[in-house]
Amino acid sequence: MTEGRDVRHSMKRRSAAHDYSRPGIYHITTHVAKEMGRPLGMVVGGDAATAAVALTAAGRAVEHELLTAISAHYPMIAVDAYVVMPEHLHFILIVRAPIVSGSGRPTHLGQVIAGFKQGCNRAYWDITGQREGNLAAKPQDALAAKPQGTVEAKAQAAGGAAKPQGTVEGKAQGTVDTVLGGSAAKKARFDTGRKPLFEPGYCDVMPIEPGQLDTMRSYIGNNPRSRWLRTHNPAMLQPRRDGIDTALSFSALRGYLRRECPRHLVADEALTQIEGRLLMAGNIIACHTYGDRGLLQRRRLPVVCHRRDKRLFEQQKARCLEEAAQGALLVSPRIAKGEQAIIDEAESRGYAVALIADNGFPEVYHPSETRIARCSEGRLLILTPWQYQYRGKHEEITVPFCKTMNCVAQAICRLKDDWWKTLAIEH
Repeated sequence: MTEGRDVRHSMKRRSAAHDYSRPGIYHITTHVAKEMGRPLGMVVGGDAATAAVALTAAGRAVEHELLTAISAHYPMIAVDAYVVMPEHLHFILIVRAPIVSGSGRPTHLGQVIAGFKQGCNRAYWDITGQREGNLAAKPQDALAAKPQGTVEAKAQAAGGAAKPQGTVEGKAQGTVDTVLGGSAAKKARFDTGRKPLFEPGYCDVMPIEPGQLDTMRSYIGNNPRSRWLRTHNPAMLQPRRDGIDTALSFSALRGYLRRECPRHLVADEALTQIEGRLLMAGNIIACHTYGDRGLLQRRRLPVVCHRRDKRLFEQQKARCLEEAAQGALLVSPRIAKGEQAIIDEAESRGYAVALIADNGFPEVYHPSETRIARCSEGRLLILTPWQYQYRGKHEEITVPFCKTMNCVAQAICRLKDDWWKTLAIEH
């Protein structure tokens, strides 16, 4: 398969319009340096319901920094929900007042995160024996995770009892000599044998809409469960980039778009833009997938709602649900309100659906917890004909892009989207 150049956009850019020194709520994500592997722990548990992270000594030190050092140096900041994963961590910071340092100088969130990372570096170097002039120690010996069946099991590496992650009530373990914002970073520049634990930068998301904070807390709490599911269902819960053949050429798509869209929306420039975003295998449009590809062995029926059929919507909905109850796979971009109503009802009844996503899969792709669960149960397949491209929250896709996904849904099903108007369909 040949694809266009993968343009990678940083997810660590700050909002130019936001003052990060002011009060606010932030969901922070930061990753360890790639060459470090998974130094913070391992996911354990007999099933998804009991999944937890058994932290290494380094993981416990990071947890300790998170729960004690930030608030100690910045009393106006509280740590809300959090989770330390084997190679990254999520945490929510609640900033209650303008951020100032211990000396009373105004500062901002970036300095807080930088200081937190410096403290983690010092602890990590100490644990792994990477003191100045002593760089021959074997970090892996000090980082071995002690598997724990539950987070309440006894920690063996640093003493003390392991506590549940996810709230500030989880007690930090061990004692770590921590200096936030001290000379650790400067010393690291001159001591080339000591590499920082975390990669540069971080991602921040600010809850804006009602309920978004609760969604973030739920996402953080479900991280070990999601990792367990992905680890034990690799064929279904990892993006597959060996694209499936839609049998749809770009020339055929171009003809479809020119029939379906107003002429001014499908000028040559717009078509060139669409062609540049599509996944192509030769001259045929392909799709990457996430979920159970075995669902494609079922009868496949496109669910596309048109304004011209609005008065017939109840008939279309009833027909789609009837066929889904008989085992058919409903395939839809789920863009129009009618499509959303049909697909949501089908999912609520436990029927199988395939969704055409409006963007490609990034290097690290995690759908919602609900979709992960449905994929693991073999009830959902996510397909995308697009290469991944970063989009801002308020950037919307155009009509030709929507129509492209309608066409792809029909191509995957090898069936026109007005099939439901017929009196019978072959089973």
